[in-house]
Amino acid sequence: MKVSETRKTGLSRRRMLAAMPAAAVLMYTTALPLAVRAQEAPVAPAEGEPFSFDHLVEVMREKAQHPHEVVEQTPSFLQSLQYDDYRLIRFRSERARWIEDEQNLFSVHAFSMGWLFNEPVRVSEVVDGRARDMTFSTDDFEYLNDLAERVPEHADMPGVAGVRLNYPLNRADVSDELVAFVGASYFRALGQGNAYGISARGLAINTGLPSGEEFPRFSHFWLERPAPGARQVVVHAALESPSVTGAYRFVITPGVETVMEVTARLFFRADIEQLGIAPLTSMFLYDEKNRGQFDDYRPQVHDSNGLLITRNDGEVLWRPLNNPPRLAGSYFTEHQPRSFGLYQRDRGFERYQDKEARYELRPSLSVEPLGEWGLGAIRLVEIPTDLEVNDNIVAYWVPDTPVRAGDEREYSYRLRWGMLDPDRMTDRAWVHRTGAGVGGASGVPAPEGLRKFVVDFKGGMLGRLPEDADIKPVVSVSQGEIVNQTLSKVPQEDIWRLVLDVQGSRGSTIELVAHVAGYQRKLSETWLYQWMQP
Repeated sequence: MKVSETRKTGLSRRRMLAAMPAAAVLMYTTALPLAVRAQEAPVAPAEGEPFSFDHLVEVMREKAQHPHEVVEQTPSFLQSLQYDDYRLIRFRSERARWIEDEQNLFSVHAFSMGWLFNEPVRVSEVVDGRARDMTFSTDDFEYLNDLAERVPEHADMPGVAGVRLNYPLNRADVSDELVAFVGASYFRALGQGNAYGISARGLAINTGLPSGEEFPRFSHFWLERPAPGARQVVVHAALESPSVTGAYRFVITPGVETVMEVTARLFFRADIEQLGIAPLTSMFLYDEKNRGQFDDYRPQVHDSNGLLITRNDGEVLWRPLNNPPRLAGSYFTEHQPRSFGLYQRDRGFERYQDKEARYELRPSLSVEPLGEWGLGAIRLVEIPTDLEVNDNIVAYWVPDTPVRAGDEREYSYRLRWGMLDPDRMTDRAWVHRTGAGVGGASGVPAPEGLRKFVVDFKGGMLGRLPEDADIKPVVSVSQGEIVNQTLSKVPQEDIWRLVLDVQGSRGSTIELVAHVAGYQRKLSETWLYQWMQP
């Protein structure tokens, strides 16, 4: 079911500045690469020319037949903008597109080029099947403090860094940020009551491999203008990199869970060592398992705390996330999984005690494959970090069939953004908490390499059973030894606690798998854990 990989070599990861302003535009930078190759925008239909997704597919198929070209950039004041400048730029809400139609629930806002975002992204509007460019100028942005004196008035921009769509998500009288596409192929969305956290990407290429990662980018967006009162919007995007071109279609439906139906048609210029479909990117710094490494008043700091996989037969796997001592990865081999995603399961403020970051409001994000995905693996990459501004968690689908130059692939999937509480939708107990600490009995020096793991299974049929029920833990370990294990019910709670003392050797990677069984059935989801010895 699972193969592990570890490397002692370091990984160059995205290091971002710690002091981020509250503006959502800068929140996105925690997920952006510091360097992305310049890429050519695809040929777009002329203003007013017919446009369709099939047309975009043919354009990108044709572009894949030619080498990737780097666009020569026209000198501009935008190229001189640094971090301190960029944080002083705001898009003027009164300049948002589509707001002139009071019946249109969606509005379009732009992110300025500058700082990390020097490659122009084109934006077009599609009305009645015909496309025309959306153009932007310095009139669309507010420049604060002395920056205003250095910015030319009424200057047309060669493009933007990305786009954001607003929608009355939480209140009918407030147009909230709903989804934003900015930086490479990254994008984020919100369900009701959420605050920005986890990101998705259009595609991942060679993530965490020694050969180095390639970052495709969305170079052009086509936004279909919604009909009056419509509660759904369609976005098309062209994807470009040296190794691939792609045509993407996003059908976005806001709600308690914001749902995106994604179709990606990909055309490969080169062989790909590892292709990542529907990649998710998040942050995990610490929780109860590793809090001792951080001198912080907050009990937990993370955007997501686990990878949840629903297998084809309905079995649910829960893998708590780690902040490992070295680059780590796991492969979960699956055939046509029902879903996988990075989840934020702890939802109480008291679990984080951070009234600014509000980690309890960060969305979970689930991927549901549509159509035939066949055999492959869900890969989880965990990168060591000591700062919460670093997105150090990546998860994506790796197809079993290698990708070769000239190949064409199509993938369709559904993304769900929101609180996503799947735990009460099943009669199996779920993993409520994973704790870890020094092994052995309290008050007695522990043998070297002995560690204790505490897994609480909550709810379901298991939670209703009495403490003398005829049940047992089913536990397996590789590269280590279980010295002691107990399973008992927590008094006056619907929780059963599994306690494991595990012995491992220095430098080893121990894999643990456990669930609770009884009465000829599995009573809990399956808990998996990777313990990396320093």
